[in-house]
Amino acid sequence: MSGRLWERVHRPVYYLQRWPSDRAMRRIRQRVKAATPRGACHRPLRDTIAQLNPVLRGWGTYFRTGNAAIKFGQVDDYVARRLKRLLIKRHGRNLRPGQAAQWTPDYFHALALHRLRGTIHYPEAASCRVSNAPW
Repeated sequence: MSGRLWERVHRPVYYLQRWPSDRAMRRIRQRVKAATPRGACHRPLRDTIAQLNPVLRGWGTYFRTGNAAIKFGQVDDYVARRLKRLLIKRHGRNLRPGQAAQWTPDYFHALALHRLRGTIHYPEAASCRVSNAPW
């Protein structure tokens, strides 16, 4: 065992090992892909973001009580990549050099895209009190 708490108090520390499964990650990517098809590149970007936000918010709320920070970052990066590809497709041959570089994840979040990073809520440590329960 290692860590600051173990060195100070010599008490074992248990960590929550819960994150979205591979299947859950696949499903959220499928839903993002369905909401951002290449054929919808001429739809206003704010409408696409408005369609994505409830999906991201619901999925993030379900998985936010575990160690999902890395997975949330992966989903955020995937959504930004999909939206950037939509804009590249929209501009086509008229895309100027360096124009695509301005479409960063922060650009999309400024347009009100829901960000999953930073929404993790770790559960409070449960006390290890012995109860007088009959079981």
